Amino acid sequence: MPNNYKVFDKFRLDDKVAVITGGAGLLGMQHALAIAEAGGTPILWDINKSAAINQAKKIRKEFSVPAEGMEIDITDKNSVKYGLGTIVKTFNRLDILINNAANDPKIKKGSRKIMTRFEDFTLELWNKDIAVGLTGAFICSQAIGTYMAAHRKGVILNIGSDLSIISPDQRLYRQPNLSKYNQSVKPVSYSVIKHGILGLTKYLATYWAAENIRVNALCPAGVYDNQPEEFVNKLAQLIPMGRMATVGDYKGAIIFLCSEASSYMTGACLIMDGGRTVW
Repeated sequence: MPNNYKVFDKFRLDDKVAVITGGAGLLGMQHALAIAEAGGTPILWDINKSAAINQAKKIRKEFSVPAEGMEIDITDKNSVKYGLGTIVKTFNRLDILINNAANDPKIKKGSRKIMTRFEDFTLELWNKDIAVGLTGAFICSQAIGTYMAAHRKGVILNIGSDLSIISPDQRLYRQPNLSKYNQSVKPVSYSVIKHGILGLTKYLATYWAAENIRVNALCPAGVYDNQPEEFVNKLAQLIPMGRMATVGDYKGAIIFLCSEASSYMTGACLIMDGGRTVW
């Protein structure tokens, strides 16, 4: 083996600038931390301005990288265009886009019939969810991907879900002493969005392959975030590894998919779900 062959160097993201949509959220922040730990500069786009700015401040302090938080509405083309222009003006580059933002309402213990059931799911809720999770990914990919194509390099990473591969098991959400019609369920919009993310990934991977843009998806399982014990135990029984993911479990995959370590990978879905989808 040549002495100058250093495989771990391929995982570095030094000087790379990465946009993370939904960057102030639970997983968005972890993606940003992964970028910073590998030497890159994360730009947190979020509708929650104060949260994005505060999270970026923490990253700057811990990793000494010029992380930034920006209030960007990814459902608004003008907002995205403004965000892109500001980043290019500041850093003179944009290397990575992580399409992470999505609506994912949580079902809390004791809550009665939330309007998630298919029979009652409103067009308003459908449109809101699709706008953030799918249209937002389209708008960001179109704007930032076009910039990348003009510079003939870049990485787009779409965050899917184990529900990009399988259907939700609604038994996980059942609560005692409620009739079937009064049970809350995982909404149809979430499944459609996460399946659609894979279609967007494959389309863009082939569309921009000649421009040296790689497009992949990460399909993670649910992350433990103090959910009710009953729900956690039910879900653990569906996972061969017997547990939900921790918040930091996906950081290595983010670095791999955004770096030259995955240089011959495009149009793929990396499934990290503790084995759930193989059972």
